[in-house]
Amino acid sequence: MGRSSKDKRDIYYRLAKEEGWRARSAFKLLQLDHQFNLFSGVNRAVDLCAAPGSWSQALSRKLRSPSTEEVKIVAVDLQAMAPLPGVTQIQGDITKVSTAQEIIRHFEGQPANLVVCDGAPDVTGLHDVDEYIQAQLLLAVSTEVLSFIFRGKDVTLLYSQLKIFFSSVTCAKPRSSRNSSIEAFVVCQNYSPPEGYIPNMSNPLLDQSYDVDFNQLEGPNRVIVPFLACGDLSAFDSDRTYPLQLDASKEYEYIPPTQPPIRPPYEQACHFRKHNLLSREDAPPVINDLGFTCVSLQTKLLCTSHVCVLSNQQ
Repeated sequence: MGRSSKDKRDIYYRLAKEEGWRARSAFKLLQLDHQFNLFSGVNRAVDLCAAPGSWSQALSRKLRSPSTEEVKIVAVDLQAMAPLPGVTQIQGDITKVSTAQEIIRHFEGQPANLVVCDGAPDVTGLHDVDEYIQAQLLLAVSTEVLSFIFRGKDVTLLYSQLKIFFSSVTCAKPRSSRNSSIEAFVVCQNYSPPEGYIPNMSNPLLDQSYDVDFNQLEGPNRVIVPFLACGDLSAFDSDRTYPLQLDASKEYEYIPPTQPPIRPPYEQACHFRKHNLLSREDAPPVINDLGFTCVSLQTKLLCTSHVCVLSNQQ
């Protein structure tokens, strides 16, 4: 399988490279903005889970101009990210109070006009758990929000919670988002919290007294949020395979990614696969960031900074 195979299978991946975007996800934000006019009047924006930086890149291109010197954009992620013009980067945990305080300091105490988030926690494979943790990640934010969500069977609970704080909550799926994926984006506008509400960043996952059965909510506590497909119907289909040469007058030429990730967690696994070390008995042992030794014996090894997973080679 050559380098051009992904260019044929994923048209938005190819377009991202041709237009200089760091990742195909930039088109998701642009299509959502086209539908909801998200960038209008925004001069303070936050991009959570920003790496590799395609959404921050889109914010920088769309919001910054010679006549808008006061625009401030903050990108936050646990991973390092290559610099972007006009974007302040914070390498930190978005669930930590200290990170929120650092963002507020950069805005000189002023609230953000727009918070976008195209991130998700490391998935476990247990879909109910992944959906719940993703919801908690989203609920840590308390301003006008555009965020990635898993549109699972209990997602109406998340909608109900968001409707408490925003008068308008819409579930949207951009044209560039694959139909085969349950990902969607929730667009929350007109922030209007309940009277007397004091924001906090407590984590229900770590609170032992947090014992509420949300699935018993009925009536007005469970709302139906409008679902909207974004993007022109003539736009490229993210699930379709396209020929390499789209324009008869322009010959196809492979373009490398604009900005590869910096020290990604899967870097070591990619190195093993490239050198055919994943299933060899004589493969060298690996010591991960936590100091644990992982040995590959007729197994497929996936080693990240947090956990080592061994699965039988099929």
